[in-house]
Amino acid sequence: QVQLVESGGGLVQAGGSLRLSCAASGRTFSSYAMGWFRQAPGKEREFVAAISWRAGNTYYADSVKGRFTISRLNANDTVYLQMNSLKPEDTAVYYCAAKRPSSAIGRYFYYTGADDYDYWGQGTQVTVSS
Repeated sequence: QVQLVESGGGLVQAGGSLRLSCAASGRTFSSYAMGWFRQAPGKEREFVAAISWRAGNTYYADSVKGRFTISRLNANDTVYLQMNSLKPEDTAVYYCAAKRPSSAIGRYFYYTGADDYDYWGQGTQVTVSS
């Protein structure tokens, strides 16, 4: 079992930056692939970014590519989402998620589907004003 707690959300002007953190506790954090998703009011939850367990392979949604960076620091059981050049359309609740790969090769994969993930945090609100 893994518990995830997001932090770092808030209100920022367009063009600004925020860094979200997701702290994990419970089972071995470094054994999990991690992802960030977001959900805006009235919309479906959507994929934002993901990072693999091994090798730190990353993948981003087209809408955030070049502006957001996902990273992980296994030593302190935390995954980050650095968000730069924020836009009003980035306004959403942001969730981190964890998946324990079921195969050896899967340890090098990132995962982009919400259904792929086993554990979720409670979310943190990001609001970008124009």
